[in-house]
Amino acid sequence: MFKDMAVKHGFRNSLTVMVFAAALLSGCDQSPNQAVNSADIKPEASAKAIQTAANRWYSAAQVKNGYQLYQDNCAVCHKADAAGTKNWSKPISDGKYPPPPLNGSAHTWHHPLRILRRVIKEGGVKLGGTMPGFENRLTAQQIDEILAWVQSNWTDEIYQIWLDRDGLK
Repeated sequence: MFKDMAVKHGFRNSLTVMVFAAALLSGCDQSPNQAVNSADIKPEASAKAIQTAANRWYSAAQVKNGYQLYQDNCAVCHKADAAGTKNWSKPISDGKYPPPPLNGSAHTWHHPLRILRRVIKEGGVKLGGTMPGFENRLTAQQIDEILAWVQSNWTDEIYQIWLDRDGLK
């Protein structure tokens, strides 16, 4: 099903992927420094996420470190559990898209690791979005740790589809 969606939406051209990724990963008009409500964080979900690292590109340590980095930098827009905005695929009044889910239920899995890294590093502003770039706040290692935690929330099916689409490139 997801492969058909990717083909239907024409995500073969890397420029198209980059522009669409920026649009979908944008839409955050809140400061990344705002505190996350600890009541929104489910410890059992984090423990499950660490267990998924066994068969993936990242380690359990990266997932563990990425969890707190995500909460500190991303959760204010994409929610503590990576659930994003309910109507993420519909533009808001300014024509930009709200923050999408990053938990595998939206569009993030369509993009290879190099694109996901670049969007976090550079943000989506220069591509018409509002997501800030984090290159002056996060190291490459920290970005990978955030992506490890994000991807640990993806089902095995979504992760495998991502791999089959050359996600590690």
